Amino acid sequence: MAAHRSVAAHRNVAATVETVFRIESARIIAGAARIVQDVGIAEELAQDALVAALEQWPREGVPDNPGAWLTAAAKHRAIDLVRRREVYARKLAEVGRSLEDVPAPEPAGPDDIDDDLLRLIFTACHPALSAEARIALALRLLGGLATPEIARAFLVPEPTVAQRIVRAKRRLAKAGVPFEVPYGQDRERRLSSVLEVIYLIFNEGYSATMGDDLLRPGLCEDALRLARVLAALMPTEPEVHGLAALLEFQASRTAARTGPDSRPVLLAEQNRNRWDGLLIRRGFDALQRAGTGPYSVQAAIAACHAGARRYADTDWATIAALYERLLALTPSPVVALNRAVAVSMDRGPAAGLELVDELVAEPALRDYHLLPSVRGDLLARLGRAAEARAEFERAAGLTRNERERQLLLDRAASLGED
Repeated sequence: MAAHRSVAAHRNVAATVETVFRIESARIIAGAARIVQDVGIAEELAQDALVAALEQWPREGVPDNPGAWLTAAAKHRAIDLVRRREVYARKLAEVGRSLEDVPAPEPAGPDDIDDDLLRLIFTACHPALSAEARIALALRLLGGLATPEIARAFLVPEPTVAQRIVRAKRRLAKAGVPFEVPYGQDRERRLSSVLEVIYLIFNEGYSATMGDDLLRPGLCEDALRLARVLAALMPTEPEVHGLAALLEFQASRTAARTGPDSRPVLLAEQNRNRWDGLLIRRGFDALQRAGTGPYSVQAAIAACHAGARRYADTDWATIAALYERLLALTPSPVVALNRAVAVSMDRGPAAGLELVDELVAEPALRDYHLLPSVRGDLLARLGRAAEARAEFERAAGLTRNERERQLLLDRAASLGED
């Protein structure tokens, strides 16, 4: 019995280690990268810290601040690595004191920002990498996403994502890319990739592609904080404010998106009194400084939802028109699917189904669970219960998120048997 309890306790500690690492991995990697100036090595050092925790915590107990423990462990390994380098050894001899005693450098100027996470995201989005590689690497490093999760976010095969990440780390190391927030035109060139990464990280936190939980609040918080920092850093860039507004609006609904049992709550059924009024006001403030780009248009769509006191008050005609504009800016089958939903709410389910059926053969949506989910909803509204049930069951088989799967199965069951 005692041995059984010991094994169970060890498993609980291991689960705790893995959970904390998943939440804190971006900060751990960023802290180590500031020391070693290499994101690939920093990721390896973070993994070393994870292994150390798996070895020590079962014996010594979980520390009061496990995230800080992992970060410190990775940094200590980074310092040890730097000390072994010949270049650092010469600098150490010249300075005559240890790395820990070296004071932090003064800010280089008014545009400087002391934030390891922001340095990490700009480093991962260096123009030496392809756009696809930048985003995949940043999602891995900052979002803590596994290769299958990134592949699902991109709707591409897993081996493709894995190759992009490996090659990206090698290229950054070979190019000697500095771990810093760039200035001037260099910052401008990397901005679009940075915005896209922040957006995708937030989306993964807002609706997790895998796992037992619908939400990963830590990712949402990190993405929202990064968007706010960028907005303060680049006050004259409209699309930065557009992204910030979008994330403020989306984050305002977080508390209402799940019930007491952690099951998803559909938009039509959410208690809008649980929406965060402060975040909504921040969203409208940011929207005033936004422009006409894709994130700004999405923010305007989110503002339509935020401004409706009841679901029945939603201005679906405006939302459909905004999706039409967004589709022109960023042609995408996912945007087209969202537009079809808005059209169905404005003009009826038959009009929406006609648009959705045009997307059924789209290769990028072949394994995208929201396509049969939307189609099932439209068929149910048209009274075609058997077809709707089959679509919901197909959608449940495609999603890798357990909460979404159960919701879809419940919707299928609610339509009865043949």
